[in-house]
Amino acid sequence: MAQRNPPMVRNRLPALAEVLRRSTRPPVDLYCYYLFLQREGSEDTLDFWLDVQQHENLCRAYFKDLRKSGRSVREDWPRYHEYARTRGSIYGGVTGIKRGEFSEDGDEWDGERYARGGGEEYSEKYDKEAAQGRFDDNMHGGAGGGLAAERDEQRYAMRTPSPNPDTHPHQRGSSVYPLSPTLKALYPHDQEHSPTAAGGKRSSTPLPAAQPYIQRDTAISRTDLLASAERIYSRYLMPGADKEVYLPPTLRIHEFPLSSSTLPAVSHPDYDREADAQARVPDMFHAQKEYVYRAMEMDTFPRFLRAKAFGNLTPISALVRLGVGLLALWVALATAFAFIFLDYKPKIKRLWIILPFTVAIINLVAHSYDLDPLLVFMGLSETTPFRTIGIREPYVRKLLFGRALWVTFLTAVIVAVLTVIFTVIPGHRL
Repeated sequence: MAQRNPPMVRNRLPALAEVLRRSTRPPVDLYCYYLFLQREGSEDTLDFWLDVQQHENLCRAYFKDLRKSGRSVREDWPRYHEYARTRGSIYGGVTGIKRGEFSEDGDEWDGERYARGGGEEYSEKYDKEAAQGRFDDNMHGGAGGGLAAERDEQRYAMRTPSPNPDTHPHQRGSSVYPLSPTLKALYPHDQEHSPTAAGGKRSSTPLPAAQPYIQRDTAISRTDLLASAERIYSRYLMPGADKEVYLPPTLRIHEFPLSSSTLPAVSHPDYDREADAQARVPDMFHAQKEYVYRAMEMDTFPRFLRAKAFGNLTPISALVRLGVGLLALWVALATAFAFIFLDYKPKIKRLWIILPFTVAIINLVAHSYDLDPLLVFMGLSETTPFRTIGIREPYVRKLLFGRALWVTFLTAVIVAVLTVIFTVIPGHRL
């Protein structure tokens, strides 16, 4: 079995895209980032990004299967072919379809032609911005694959009124999407009927293992794509969903008018509307994924780097050290003043106060810097309170080792000063 290439050695802190690609090592890898978000109660954003990336990988695999079968996208899925040529798609590298190409009869496809029939209203502002976008599928390997190289956001959203919750096919608090064998392989921990664990408690399932390849025995069908999109909408985007993520109004999807159990039928009165909505399924969540990426990049990821690249303690562990440090400081001061006011002799025996002062200062400084030098020298960093993982990222190891040396030096200086002061002070028996 071929081994995975080892992560590259970098002389800098990693970028978010590298963490999401799983090309970094602890304590700045994807697993530690997920635990950090879970501690802050914002892991739903990372879950959403990973699930959308998995959805996009599923769509890429569908188009690759289609190409291997000898059928063209135009023959198999004409509505998507039209959508990709008029509005653009991130799968151009797989399908070979580029936005604004000329049709076989020499006429350029009209972008406004697509917004017909279904009663959806599209914002001219976002259509204009979408026409200026560049879509590619670079850096898309794996379930937590990298972000597309382009930074222009694909602007589209289903701008229909919010449905009546009494008649909406996806009832709040439950999920009715079916999981095909392909989706079950992709999401082994997913619960088919309820997004909550037994007893009504939210599931705290750890980050799923990397899925560099989609494990399957049969070709991916269009129903799999619909079920994947339906699952994402039910879990993250439906109003009141258990793992609902915040999105600005322009990126919210107010309804999912499709069902993975049945494909749009030509005889159905809403066929045009459903067929057009189905054509948007492969690219449906890309703009939302980009927004979530930028939100993590600007907010949680810098704090994650500060916590893991410049410290190795969790907040609870740091608080425990603060309590231990204050208690040890009280013991040290009480003992030192007792030696003074009892005029304890010889003075050399007062040097025993170095022990409680050392315990006190090392814990207080560790709390101040969120860094335990002893753990660093052992090559460890905390993931959850009092549980550790090895420091394997070379640049982070160098940063933490340097800070650990400074914390040790600072602790030694403070302890030495306090010990000398309380040793040389003349005794005065009360």
